[in-house]
Amino acid sequence: MAKTILAVDDSASIRQMVAFTLRGQGYEVIEAVDGQDGLTKAKAQQVHLILTDQNMPRMDGLTMVRALRVLPNYRTVPILILTTESSDEMKSQGRAAGATGWLVKPFDPARLLEVVKKVLP
Repeated sequence: MAKTILAVDDSASIRQMVAFTLRGQGYEVIEAVDGQDGLTKAKAQQVHLILTDQNMPRMDGLTMVRALRVLPNYRTVPILILTTESSDEMKSQGRAAGATGWLVKPFDPARLLEVVKKVLP
């Protein structure tokens, strides 16, 4: 059975690149346009991994991570932040919020797949 990954980003082109990369490796991908949409979709269908941008309208990535981590179904699900933010302070905030890892855009598809394979059980 294919693992389901939720890709959350307000940039349609980034979502499409992430989805194309992951689907090419057999993953099922659900797309969300911002943190609020991502949270709604994660509550509607259990996923195995979440990839999220940080800077988005309505709800940013870290706020979504915090909201997911209080839900019993998402306490241990890997959540990767995929963003242009690369400061140590932002990464530290990500860890504090419960993010599993941090990837900086623009992303290398091979590196993305390597990290996804590493964190998915």
